[in-house]
Amino acid sequence: MNLYLRYFDRETLVGSADEAIDFLRSIDEIDMNHVLEADIRDYAASDMFFPKRYKIRPRVYFIIIKTEAATMADFKDKKALRSHPMVEEKERMASPVILKLNEEREGWYEGTMDFKRVQMVPGTGKFQYRDTHFVAQLKAMSGMDCYNRIVEHLRQRVDERSQFPSAKGKNFHFKYLGMCK
Repeated sequence: MNLYLRYFDRETLVGSADEAIDFLRSIDEIDMNHVLEADIRDYAASDMFFPKRYKIRPRVYFIIIKTEAATMADFKDKKALRSHPMVEEKERMASPVILKLNEEREGWYEGTMDFKRVQMVPGTGKFQYRDTHFVAQLKAMSGMDCYNRIVEHLRQRVDERSQFPSAKGKNFHFKYLGMCK
């Protein structure tokens, strides 16, 4: 793992925390002390891959970025990009939901939706949003078709200013009940 350091137009790619500290010591404006030195060593040894920014004085910083790039050219061309494990995990978690939503499977579905319904307050005549829970059992071709039919049904029966959730969000759920009911 290499470290990229930049302070204004001065930049370098080094292979260790010691080399990074030597580079920073060569810059007169940066006051290297034991606390800063220890923090740089901790950052280099940690599993954290986010860039780190150190304040020199008000609105003046230097940055350190961990990279797998072997050369400065590779770093500049972004050839050694490392995707974050949390992002990969989120992508893996999201894809089954989208796949299930679009999976064609004709039959009966139970769709559950929580949406913001516009209702008039009787005493004042003003309108407000109210959280509304709606459950329907219907015949559909897929989870997305179930969502579209529920939204179409509700749009005809509630105020047009009501807000419906995304089919991919946490406020819509569906369950396949089978071919016959």
